[in-house]
Amino acid sequence: MRVCEVWPLGQVSYREAWALQDRLVQQRSQQPGTPDRLLLLEHPHTYTLGTSGHDRNLLLTEAELAERGIEVHHIDRGGDITYHGPGQLVVYPILQFPRGEEGLRTYVTDYVRGLEQVVIDTLSDFGIVGRPVPGLPGVWVQSPAGEQKVCALGVRINVKAVTKHGFALNINTDLAYFKGIIPCGIQDKGVTSMARLLGQPVDEDRVRARVIAHFGTMFGCEMISTAAENLANLPVHPPSAHP
Repeated sequence: MRVCEVWPLGQVSYREAWALQDRLVQQRSQQPGTPDRLLLLEHPHTYTLGTSGHDRNLLLTEAELAERGIEVHHIDRGGDITYHGPGQLVVYPILQFPRGEEGLRTYVTDYVRGLEQVVIDTLSDFGIVGRPVPGLPGVWVQSPAGEQKVCALGVRINVKAVTKHGFALNINTDLAYFKGIIPCGIQDKGVTSMARLLGQPVDEDRVRARVIAHFGTMFGCEMISTAAENLANLPVHPPSAHP
């Protein structure tokens, strides 16, 4: 069974987390024996646009963004625009898959489906029925307001078959921030959170624990907790080669 280190990072700025991912991906790609890692964190208020992102789906002006303290980043994951903020669990797996004859395309499809299933199984532990929607990465639920997304997903896998980015699960998220964008560029579907679906705040530590457990089961990993003191002084530098 492969070993996967669990890194609980607390709240981290998007730029710092992005730079940390780059460093860990490079290490995993170039240094045999480096373990897989699972980064769990939350971001301050941030909008990110992936490689399919369109600026027209950002509805706020620069002045409104500044007034509300929201950062905007164009990044190298798949997908369009989404929101990150307090009360949301962001999960960045840094995994390396064995290279096979079928190439990276198969890895991406299977990996995305695996991440969706991790979230679906986690939601089930709280009595929430989640499901994938063909052609729309992420996890969705049926609600009185119709079909809504509870978890956004966007990934990247490099030529060494190492993963980057991941998913963002809305737990106790302030959904008002989604009104500043057209989430994922989809106008006819809404966004929700576990708290809204259950009608009460949700224990975020419990959600994290279930995500870790289901991730280990899905990807055949022994999940190893990393001591907080080993994470306190991680060297993080701003990315230098991104748009």
